[in-house]
Amino acid sequence: MSYLVLKQIHLGCVMLSAAGFCLRGVWMLRVSPLLDRPLVRVLPHVVDTALLVSAIAMAILSAQYPFVNDWLTAKVVGLVLYIGCGTMALKRAKTQRQRAAFFVAALTTYAYVVSVAITRQPLGFLVWLA
Repeated sequence: MSYLVLKQIHLGCVMLSAAGFCLRGVWMLRVSPLLDRPLVRVLPHVVDTALLVSAIAMAILSAQYPFVNDWLTAKVVGLVLYIGCGTMALKRAKTQRQRAAFFVAALTTYAYVVSVAITRQPLGFLVWLA
């Protein structure tokens, strides 16, 4: 598979993942029973798996690797933070206020990861503030 095809798959999964997370976050804030539906619980894992596989394939094809390329390292660290904040927002935080705070933190981290991908700079959107 060509790099450009993988990149399109990756970008599509990035958008689907973000849209799904936003929707689930809104449902979480509204305490909606829709969060408990089987498709809502399974589909994010399918999309995020495709996202991860496409990212790994692009890294291999382009010979750019985390812990070698600083901007990819920043993306991986940001991804881990995003997953942690997202998990706290949707599952683990005890109060609605904590869930809302982690939801905002996850969205901010997501924006940072996307900005790192766009700028190919470890500081991401922070470069624009300097």
